Amino acid sequence: MHRFFRTALVLAPAAIVLSACASFTQDAPITGLRLIGEQRIALKQAFQGTTVGGLSGIDYDAASNSWVMESDDRSEINPARFYRATLAYDSEKFSGVTLDSVHFFTQPDGSRYPNLAHAKLDQGDQVADIETLRVDPRDGSLWYGSEGNRKVGLHPFVRHADRDGKFLATLPTPAMFKVSKDEVGSRNNMSFEGLSFAADGKSLWLGMEAALYQDGPLATPDHGSVVRITRLDRSGKVLGQYAYPIEAVASRPAPGREADNGVSEILAVNDHQLLVVERAGVENAAGVYANHVRIYLMETDGATDIQAIPALAGASYVPARKRLLLDLEKLGLARVDNIEGMAWGPRLANGSRSLVLVSDDNFNAQQVTQILAFEVLAHPR
Repeated sequence: MHRFFRTALVLAPAAIVLSACASFTQDAPITGLRLIGEQRIALKQAFQGTTVGGLSGIDYDAASNSWVMESDDRSEINPARFYRATLAYDSEKFSGVTLDSVHFFTQPDGSRYPNLAHAKLDQGDQVADIETLRVDPRDGSLWYGSEGNRKVGLHPFVRHADRDGKFLATLPTPAMFKVSKDEVGSRNNMSFEGLSFAADGKSLWLGMEAALYQDGPLATPDHGSVVRITRLDRSGKVLGQYAYPIEAVASRPAPGREADNGVSEILAVNDHQLLVVERAGVENAAGVYANHVRIYLMETDGATDIQAIPALAGASYVPARKRLLLDLEKLGLARVDNIEGMAWGPRLANGSRSLVLVSDDNFNAQQVTQILAFEVLAHPR
C-alpha cells in the first residue's frame, strides 16, 4: 500500500481462452505492451454493503472467466475482502467493468479479520493488510500476502484460502522477513507486496516492496535500492532468492515532503523471467502524490542465489538483470495512479496474451481506481 464504477455495462466477448490458466503458457519473447483501454471505478463505490477501493491485487480465474480483486482495507471500512468481477475487453477496446460479488477473508478460527482497534493480538488475531493475491492454477483457490504491521509486532504472511476466502493454511516464509524492534527485517508497510505462481504452477514467487533494513537504504531521487524476490515451493521451502535492483525515484518531492520507489507487484513469465512493477510516489507541497510507474522484465538466469546471504549491504553478489518494457507516463493517459496489481488475462482473438493492471486509490478523493488492459507484444519464434 502506498503510504502516504461504473457497474453493469454491456459486456462484449472479451477473449478466447486457450489454456487452463492464462499465466502458464510458453510464448515468444515479450517485446512490449500495447494499451487497449482504461476503465475506472468510482470513488467509494457502494457494492453489496461494502465500499469499493484500495484495490491492490488482481488475478484472472480462467475456470469461471472472472476476475478476483482484493482490497487492502485493513478492516477499517469493511472486513478484509475481495471482489469477483467481469472485465469486458478485446483487442480493440476495453468497454466495461461489472462487479459480481464480494467475499470476506477469514482467520484460522473462521472469524473475519478485525481492524487494529478490535484485534485481540494476545490471542493470535491478525490485522490483514492484503497487498497481493493469486488464483491457484490447480483448483481455483486463493493465495494472498499481507504486509503485517511492524509498529505492533505483526509479521507479514502468506495464506491460502478457498474460492470464497475461507482460511486453509499459512505458508511458511523465511525468518529474515519478520519484523523486529531493532533495525533488522522488514520495514513497516514495505514487505510482502508481490506474489505470483511460477510458470509450472508448482511454486510461488514472493516479492518484497522495499529493502530489508540489513540490505541497505531505501531508494531516493539520488540512488536506487534492492529488494529480495524469493521462489518457494508449496510447503514454504526456498527454491531460490534473487536481488532485484530498484531505480532511483524519478523526480524530487517538495521540500520536507516524501518520495519513494518500490516493487508493487510481480508476475511470472516463464521459469526464469518475471514482470516487475516499480511504482514511485512523489509528494508535492500540497501533500498530493504523483506516481511514476514502470514495468520491467526481470531475468534470474546468471543472478546469485542470495538466500544464504543474511545482509546484502556490503556483500558480493550478482543482481538479477532487468529490461524496461513500459513507462506508463508515456501512454498518454490523463493520469497514472498508484498501480499495485498486475495479472495475465485471457488470450485475445489474435492469439496474443492480455495483461491487466489495477490501481489502489487508498479511498482517497485525490486518487482514482483505474483498470488498464494491454495486449502483450512478442517476437515471432
